[in-house]
Amino acid sequence: MDKRRLESFSDGVIAIIITIMVLEMKAPHGYDLVSLKPVLPVFISYLLSFIYIGIYWNNHHHMLHLVREVNGKVLWANIHLLFWLSLIPFVTAWMGENHFAKWPVVLYGFNLLMAGCAYFILSQSLIHLHGKKSSIAAAIGADRKGKLSVLIYAAGIGLCFVHPALGFACYLIVTAIWLVPDKRIEKSIGNKQ
Repeated sequence: MDKRRLESFSDGVIAIIITIMVLEMKAPHGYDLVSLKPVLPVFISYLLSFIYIGIYWNNHHHMLHLVREVNGKVLWANIHLLFWLSLIPFVTAWMGENHFAKWPVVLYGFNLLMAGCAYFILSQSLIHLHGKKSSIAAAIGADRKGKLSVLIYAAGIGLCFVHPALGFACYLIVTAIWLVPDKRIEKSIGNKQ
């Protein structure tokens, strides 16, 4: 099957996710800077989630650039990823509205954990379809960043029971890990052309 429909559908869903997140942010009724203070947690949670969605979109785009085709397993693996990403607006709003209380931060971390697992399943489905010697297999490699991310998410969820700020800090660490560009896929794209 052609990959273009999967890419277009995924791009559309991700655009809708970002739109829903921004619509959850309500402007304060005051006119001075002090009136922004109560909505600061909402903005911080939105900013983190926006970065996460951007990271997923960027990596999804690069990964699909390396493949020729998709099959039913890949389609379902992609839907699985989009399901977890589609929950990000809900957990983002709950965490921000409740000023980073324990259970909202735990659920946010669980959602990130499941999205990370879903992304791994999608990448492995693509590798299985194209073979262990394919461009996608070479680019993904051992996927140390992906595996490390899942471990940090799990640690963050556990640390939320000590203090939610510790869990939130773990989620920030993962964003820092992924904001550092991973040149393997771009290098593979360059070699492919």
